[in-house]
Amino acid sequence: MASLSDYRLLSFDVYGTLIDWETGTLNGFKPLMEASGIHPTRSQILDAYYECERAQQRKTPKMKYADLVATIYPQMAARLGLPEPTPEQSAAFGKSVRNWPAFPDTIDALKRLKKHFKLVCLSNVDVESFKGSNAGSLENFPFDLVITAEEVGSYKPDHRNFEYMLREVQQKFNITKDQVLQTAQSQFHDHHAARNLGISSSWIVRPGSIMGNLDEHVYDWKFDTLGDMADALEKELSL
Repeated sequence: MASLSDYRLLSFDVYGTLIDWETGTLNGFKPLMEASGIHPTRSQILDAYYECERAQQRKTPKMKYADLVATIYPQMAARLGLPEPTPEQSAAFGKSVRNWPAFPDTIDALKRLKKHFKLVCLSNVDVESFKGSNAGSLENFPFDLVITAEEVGSYKPDHRNFEYMLREVQQKFNITKDQVLQTAQSQFHDHHAARNLGISSSWIVRPGSIMGNLDEHVYDWKFDTLGDMADALEKELSL
């Protein structure tokens, strides 16, 4: 489509795009680092998370995300040379997902985008973690539809997640694939899968982000932040 305003629905990745999962992950390792005096770099921690998460999602696609995050915590600690966490520490890391912070521009941008688009979440988390995030850093934002990996039974970039979303928005809103814009930070989880399925996508770069990056970048639209995307939409509509 020639213009952002030609689309009718944004399908959002949540953790990485709306919520700062990298900061949440880094905060989760502070107790182990402070106790041991070992301080891996930011990129070492995030690379470990990304690789352990991806492997575990392939291995156990039906595992709830909070449980999966708890499962990979000791794997990551071993990889980073940190002491093995207790079961309680691992469980706490899994539960921390719901407390990860939103990006500073997220809420204002969502409010502006909602004036024009249906807003759908297509997230790799579980129902309870998303509810916690929505009640917390997302300030009970009224999304039009929320779809989690727990409901689908697989994790993005599995095509089933996107196909599930397309069926739901067709049924609920009479919106077709060509009217959907997948809006996400992660090239791995979202943009390549969307391209393979013929879904347009808007890349929210979040400069400095590491997790989900690939050497090949595919997208139809590109913005540093969601706020920048909202600005571009408003500029279009004012012409």
